[in-house]
Amino acid sequence: MDIIELLESAALLVPEETATANDVTARDVWDCLAHDDWQTALNLMEECGDGQPLPATLWEQLAAAAEQLCLWRSAAWCRWRAAEARNGMVRAELTLRPAAEARRSTPIAGHGVLRPMWDIGNLSPTGGVSVSIAGLWIEDVPILEPGGRATVRLVPLSPSHWRHVEAGQRITMHEDRTVAGTALVLEARPPARRAGP
Repeated sequence: MDIIELLESAALLVPEETATANDVTARDVWDCLAHDDWQTALNLMEECGDGQPLPATLWEQLAAAAEQLCLWRSAAWCRWRAAEARNGMVRAELTLRPAAEARRSTPIAGHGVLRPMWDIGNLSPTGGVSVSIAGLWIEDVPILEPGGRATVRLVPLSPSHWRHVEAGQRITMHEDRTVAGTALVLEARPPARRAGP
């Protein structure tokens, strides 16, 4: 499948019937494709996912198209969004502890590389803290310095551990036994429903 077929098939999955006058629709994407503006079409498709959750298959197709265009950050973002569709997503305002107070003395890369542990309120069978792992994507900035603050997106490794997490809840990030940062949950979305029986 070539890049145009990927973008065309992805464009067909955009729920045009739910679009408002200001929303990007499949028609907008088709207009870009008709003028061979593939990068803009890809960018429009990425924006479509900020409203109603879109299926993982759409994000995987967009990632493949981005790779063919050598748009590596877009490809990583689309693969991340596919993981969000499969596993759910938590958005939170994360504040890292300053370097003088924590083990981390270097910035965190912002694009899904780090998979820290999180205390989200689960307990072990013995009553102690049980941490859960989630990948971390930092919105709007490429890195987060120690002591810094940013909005982050978390993709749970085990979605069932995160079912109780909701907006307004405080959670803590760990890279070892010590607290590396604290976060206020802004939004929690469960995995997207899969099509079929």
